Amino acid sequence: MTGGDLIADVLVRQGVRFVFTLCGGHISPILVSARARGLRVVDTRHEATAVFAADAVARLTGVPGVAAVTAGPGATNTITALKNAQMAQSALVLLGGATATLLRGRGALQDIDQMALVRPHVKQAVSVGRVRDIAPALERAFRVSREGVPGPVFVECPVDLLYPEDVVRAWYGAKTGGSPRGLGERARHWYIGRHLGRLFSGVEEDRTPDASPAVAPAPEPSRVRRAARLLGAARSPVLLVGSQALLSVPEVPALAEAVERLGVPVYLSGMARGLLGRAHPLQLRHRRKEALREADLVLLAGVPCDFRLDYGGHVNRQARLVSANRSRTELTKNRRPDLAVRCAPELFLRSLAERRDGPRAEWRPWLETLRTRDREREASIGEQAAEDAPGGLHPLAVCRALESALGEDSVIVADGGDFVGTASYVLRPRRPLSWLDPGPFGTLGVGAGFALAAKLVRPSAEVWILYGDGSVGFSLAEADTFARHGLGIAAVIGNDASWTQIAREQVEILKDDVGTVLGATDYERAAEGLGARGLRLDDPARLGPVLDETRAVAAEGRPAYVNVRLGRTDFRKGSLSI
Repeated sequence: MTGGDLIADVLVRQGVRFVFTLCGGHISPILVSARARGLRVVDTRHEATAVFAADAVARLTGVPGVAAVTAGPGATNTITALKNAQMAQSALVLLGGATATLLRGRGALQDIDQMALVRPHVKQAVSVGRVRDIAPALERAFRVSREGVPGPVFVECPVDLLYPEDVVRAWYGAKTGGSPRGLGERARHWYIGRHLGRLFSGVEEDRTPDASPAVAPAPEPSRVRRAARLLGAARSPVLLVGSQALLSVPEVPALAEAVERLGVPVYLSGMARGLLGRAHPLQLRHRRKEALREADLVLLAGVPCDFRLDYGGHVNRQARLVSANRSRTELTKNRRPDLAVRCAPELFLRSLAERRDGPRAEWRPWLETLRTRDREREASIGEQAAEDAPGGLHPLAVCRALESALGEDSVIVADGGDFVGTASYVLRPRRPLSWLDPGPFGTLGVGAGFALAAKLVRPSAEVWILYGDGSVGFSLAEADTFARHGLGIAAVIGNDASWTQIAREQVEILKDDVGTVLGATDYERAAEGLGARGLRLDDPARLGPVLDETRAVAAEGRPAYVNVRLGRTDFRKGSLSI
């Protein structure tokens, strides 16, 4: 049993189906052993994409995603993606190659202190020192990644733990120069032999795998009862459900049922978009800030009071605030709730629903007020979409056409600034777990990795990436990955030749567009060169037909990229986040 075999066996036991990677000699045994055991090894063009894909697998399946990267630059290239997963609370395991145990600190290729670099961005970082410790360390990594507040775990695997023992002994024999001569050489030979003996000892010993599950933290019954009393006294309650409430993927249907049973007007954010389907009567989409400022009770389910809620400023100061969150820090961040429930928010909502008899008649006027505002905002968006947009198509018109084109089994991947922000007002995810965005880190570049995972996890679904022309630059080369692996993914690039989300405020406030100007690049031609089908859209009359063609190409198993020339609008003026 090589170290690569031991790792692959643990992955199989943990229910892993995919290993995302960019190859390197330090990790080759992991990849070979994984494929030999039936796991699909998916190689990408950048290590960040591999980690983004592992992140999305966790979000969509509840099983920690797995990425394997080589030493040195392979590990450093993952930092942004690791931090994104940490802040989004995604359970993943990153396997990192490392230099041979006896060569550390001696100038070996790609030898750096990876642990110091990675440790601040993961729940746990561990470096394995013996072959026999690989499986226990990896099983513990899976458990840690899922328990409490989920997050990424890093397991460093030195190269001499992964290859066959005879190969490793030959390597070290070559380094020592053959038969030892003199006392110093004999001592060196003895030391290496003893080290190798320790490295490989006990590999065949019987060991019971650690199969202990990670249990979601349940709410205290007394706090649920108090929340039920507060809800019973409310006349204008609002519920906000965030991504954290969907971390327990098997519980998602029960969560949706609980939200329906509660009957509280609800706003869905992040991964929670689509929880109630396309157009549920309880779900509101627009003018959330006004609702929060008028509500007399606000329920936060996996939603912290961070910049997205103006650090708690959006919530009426006279309202009673109830917050359920796995994280002790996020539970009281910026604003202390009247009732804090540290638990899995989906379990809190389920327990609360069991104590309520459904919506109260007193809430109907309040719900109708919110629905009226939604209808007014939708009408306004429709009017704006019909306006001229100098230089190209109106982004609202593009998004409305895409909304009409989306299939009932579709996944939307959001990777961009201004164009994606516009899309969030228009697109309606059709089902739970069908909207993927970076999360609170606001990371550009997630698109290809998220879409890669979504298409592998749900091969029959339509997978659409929404790119801005800024964000597409981070992962355009992954069109090659999609093509090589036969994945029909549809990408829509909103191209206005600008980093528009930044330019809006920069130009108005500072009177300079420096650093925000891009070229009107022919991204469809670049995609063609990478093995995808490229389409160009600059005629409003061709909007529907081109999107239909994009869907058809993707349905045949070939990636399709449509480059949409956008005009300029003031729809998202004043959208700077700080």
